[in-house]
Amino acid sequence: RMLSGYKPKNDVRDSYKMLELEEGCSLDEVRNSYRALAKKYHPDSGSSTADPAAFIRVEEAYRVVLSDVADKQKPSDAGEEEEDQFKLKSLQHRHYLSFEGVGIGTPSQREKQYMQFRVDRATEQVLEYQQHRLGSSYAGTDLMRARDVRESKKVKITQAVERLVEDLIQESMAKGDFDNLRGKGKPLRKFSDCPHIDPMTHNLNRILIDNGYQPEWILLQKEIRETIGQLRKSVVASRRKLGEPMTPSEQEQWNRICEQFMEDIRKLNKRVDNFNLVVPIMSRQMVHFSPQKEILRAQKSYKALVGEASHSGTKESQGEDGKRFGWKSSLFKWLNI
Repeated sequence: RMLSGYKPKNDVRDSYKMLELEEGCSLDEVRNSYRALAKKYHPDSGSSTADPAAFIRVEEAYRVVLSDVADKQKPSDAGEEEEDQFKLKSLQHRHYLSFEGVGIGTPSQREKQYMQFRVDRATEQVLEYQQHRLGSSYAGTDLMRARDVRESKKVKITQAVERLVEDLIQESMAKGDFDNLRGKGKPLRKFSDCPHIDPMTHNLNRILIDNGYQPEWILLQKEIRETIGQLRKSVVASRRKLGEPMTPSEQEQWNRICEQFMEDIRKLNKRVDNFNLVVPIMSRQMVHFSPQKEILRAQKSYKALVGEASHSGTKESQGEDGKRFGWKSSLFKWLNI
């Protein structure tokens, strides 16, 4: 608090208070107090109490107290030499605030050492710059090499697919798969119905599909449609076996069939999720099947089948009655004749 409100004055008492000393102290006490305060407030000390302004005030107070103590003591050659030597030492720290703190010794020696330090630093910066440039050029070369590798892989894959197609064609011809073709001996249709599709790509895809090399999403879609069709047929067939009206035991059996059907629908919905992950076109994605709606649909299909069966049975009975009464009427007509 005392240092923060201090203003530089040539007052001896304030200087003693600044150094935390009393009048009549010795030179050693002045030096020790100054060194302790210098370590505390020096800007290069790295401590939490470092304060350049406070350090300047301590230094000015030290000069005032040092001159006051020197005046009070008897002048002697040894004392003067000691005082001059200490003055030089007290100002030694001022030199190390220059030249970026590089070097030791006298100012001229430190200046030479600082110049050599600058030369070394400039050389390191030039070497780092050249290394960075070389690294950038090598990085560009690596990118070009990686791009060439990708292009070569594309060419290899294309050639491999062409060889695969050719091998499949030759294998099919050796097996005789082309002998029973309807258009044998006729030229192949080179173009598809869509004018925007590349003919070579269309023929390649058609050959792959005909030989079982279909995309995964097409196979999944086909499997899902076949599975839902089989589930619908099986639940309707199970409902027809129970009859109408159902007894309590038949109702319990129907409930178990519905529970198994709903579980099968949930498993099928997981396949729908897998299909939506691999399908390349958003418009081709499928929605989940609702178990409740599928059960209602099965009941409607069952009622429709029962209605058709009853209607056809009525027609058959009417036809049989007509046939039965028809031969009797013809007999009566013959007897009358």
